[in-house]
Amino acid sequence: GGRMMVDMAVFIVGMLVWLQVKHFIADYLLQPSWILRGKGDLREPGGYVHAGIHACGSLPVLIAGGLSAGWISALMAAEFVIHYLADHIKAVHSHTHPHPTNTLAFWALHGADQLIHHLTYSAMLLIILLELPKSII
Repeated sequence: GGRMMVDMAVFIVGMLVWLQVKHFIADYLLQPSWILRGKGDLREPGGYVHAGIHACGSLPVLIAGGLSAGWISALMAAEFVIHYLADHIKAVHSHTHPHPTNTLAFWALHGADQLIHHLTYSAMLLIILLELPKSII
């Protein structure tokens, strides 16, 4: 009934809030200089560690969403790859085409990177919704 729909909406929004707070912590608070330096170089661990922090930070949402181990593994792997590649491409582009922080180009690139990450979270939540048992929805 109606109460179940409200509970589901609160649950989904709660998972979205978790993902957004996790994103802020991982993208802005947990990036020491060695991670930042390594994001544009496939041979350095920084980008891999950073993407791993993001994927691991999403694990509680995937478990709470009731997904199977297969879905959890697939979504963590997908988030890792997407996050790594988005950051890597942004870092390489930024090194080869540096833009001051007061330019549209800088903020457009930063915004595109953030949009990719948040669309990844939207896809994860959609999969959770689509995989819910039919008796719940």
